[in-house]
This record gives sequence, C-alpha cells and structure tokens, in this order.
Amino acid sequence: MIHVSAFQDLAQLAIHKVGNSSQDEPLICSQVPLDLQDEAISQLLLTYFIQPFNNNAEYFRFYHEADLQLNEVFQYCKRIFADKDNFYEQSVNIAKHLYKHSTHPKIKGGELYLAYFSKCLTDGEEAEAIGIFKSENRDTYLKVFLSNDNYQVNYEDGININKLDKGCLIFNIEEENGYKVSVIDSISKQNEAVYWKDAFLQVQRREDNYLQTETAVNMCKLFIQDKLPNEYEMSRVDQVDLLNKSATYFKEKEQFQLDDFAQEVLGHPDAIASFKEYRDHFQQEFRQEIPDEFDISAPAVKKQQKVFKSVLKLDRNFHIYIHGDRDLIERGFDEGTNMYYYKLHFQQET
Repeated sequence: MIHVSAFQDLAQLAIHKVGNSSQDEPLICSQVPLDLQDEAISQLLLTYFIQPFNNNAEYFRFYHEADLQLNEVFQYCKRIFADKDNFYEQSVNIAKHLYKHSTHPKIKGGELYLAYFSKCLTDGEEAEAIGIFKSENRDTYLKVFLSNDNYQVNYEDGININKLDKGCLIFNIEEENGYKVSVIDSISKQNEAVYWKDAFLQVQRREDNYLQTETAVNMCKLFIQDKLPNEYEMSRVDQVDLLNKSATYFKEKEQFQLDDFAQEVLGHPDAIASFKEYRDHFQQEFRQEIPDEFDISAPAVKKQQKVFKSVLKLDRNFHIYIHGDRDLIERGFDEGTNMYYYKLHFQQET
C-alpha cells in the first residue's frame, strides 16, 4: 500500500500546460522548474497529489508489445532516476508525449505536474518516486473577506485539491520489469479516458497477490454461477450458499490454497474435479495465471465484495438476502396458486 504520510520531500516540481492537440490547443512548457519555498504550498500540493493514492494496493508496470525499452514514459523516468539533473528536460518530453496522445475531441486540456520525490514508502519498501499528475477540471470558489469593517464576497476560479483528475506514481523499484506504478483516473469509465493508461502511459497490471486474488475471486464466481449449474441440478439458493462460502474463505484466510479451497467450499469430489478443470480452462481463455498457492490481498477482497452477491430476486416483488445457514431456507411449489415459494426459519425479527 501507499502511505501518504511517507511522502515528505517534494524535491522538484515542473508545471506545463497540455491542450487538446486535435482542437489546436497549445502545449505550453515552463522554462524552469517551480521554486518551492513556501512550506504551506508544498504541503497543499502533497495533499493534492498523493491523497488519492492513499492505501492504494493495485499496481501496474510499464510495457511495450515489442520491447519495454521502447516505452517512452518508461525511458523518460529511467533517465530521471539515473540523474536528477535530467528532471526538467524529461518533464518537457513527458508533456510533449501526452500532447501527442491528447487527440480525442472530449479530452480536456489542463495543467500537467511533474514531481520528483526523493523518499517515499510503498508496501513497507522505501524508494524514490516520480509523480505525473494532470488537472482537467476547475471549480469556482467564493472568497469572503473583511473590507472597511464590512464583509465582501468575491469568487475565484481554481483547482480543488481534493479532486485529482489523473495521476501516476512511478516508484524506482523493479526497473527491469517496468517499475512499480500506481495509477489514478477519476473519469476512467468514459471511453476517451483510456488514453491516459493505454496510450500515454502504456501500463499493464503487475503480477502480484492483488491481481492473483482478484483473478481467483472472479474465476470462483464464474465457476459457481455458470459452470456448476450446467453440470448439476442446483437451486439458486445453493449457488448463493457457495458464493457465501467463497466470500468467507477469502475474507478469513491469509493464503489461498487450491486444494484447501476446493475441499472447504465445494466438498464433493466431482465438483472439485470440475473446479480444477475449470481453473485450467480459465487460465487459457483469459490468459491469467492462478497459482495453486498465493497470499490473499485483503484490499483486493474488499474491492471485489460486490462479486459475491448473496441476494435472490423473486419476480419484481421480493429480494431475499442470504447471509447464513442455507438449511434455514426451503423452496417449494404451491399447486393452488401454481407458483413457487420459499419458507424461511428464524428465531426473531428486528
């Protein structure tokens, strides 16, 4: 995880203005890095840059289809880490590279901040880091002030330091694999936003326990919801029960073990054999490896909680949430109404 409090030294900072090249908006590069002498401003900038990454446990790495060394941002960062005197020159190169990829008509121009941190902490490991941040949206602020014993109101256009639009932290760790990279994109759901991660940065998910946990959770969900019902007669209640058992396993265990999970959650030998076969199929189809054993990432489990939906939707009338003992719910059919029903057993209601 990234710890905000560990970012104490904003050693260098350069600011450039990157417009939308397809709209003929300009690229304006500062002539020199910003001289940071005001401690209060430095702390506000640290809050603006780093706070969105607080406790972020998902990491990426730079890559290129042909050769990692052809990834432009990777090369620019590599030159900065090798010699800090290269910082300003490479900040301009990074701005030019972003400008080249700012072609979608909906991409907003904005300030690009390049920062160098001499020391920070990620997953308990100390390292230097480079930050790339972009502000695209501006807010209007009311300014209330006292003038001649009377209060006046004015407004200013500015940047909300609690709303970073896009950001990237590159840690000087595992250079040979494309560094350890954390990415923020507040509008990633929009199609035009893919330019930040895919075109500009060119990053892909890092092979770590976060990715392994996320992949295993998705695989288990698909197996229970799609594969098992095709092989066995299963009620929706039984499916929910297995999803609940899977959720409990990932929440309570510190390590995923394939045999242990299969025995504890599935139990039946035929279902276990089918599960292991499905794991192999999943790895080939999605090209994602799921090891027999790996440490479970608690942040990944928390983020994936929505995968384990323990709810039965009955027509448009009822939702039944199942969180506990599957034996306390029974399914039947009423011939008088020609409709199905559920019988729930409980001791008290609140």
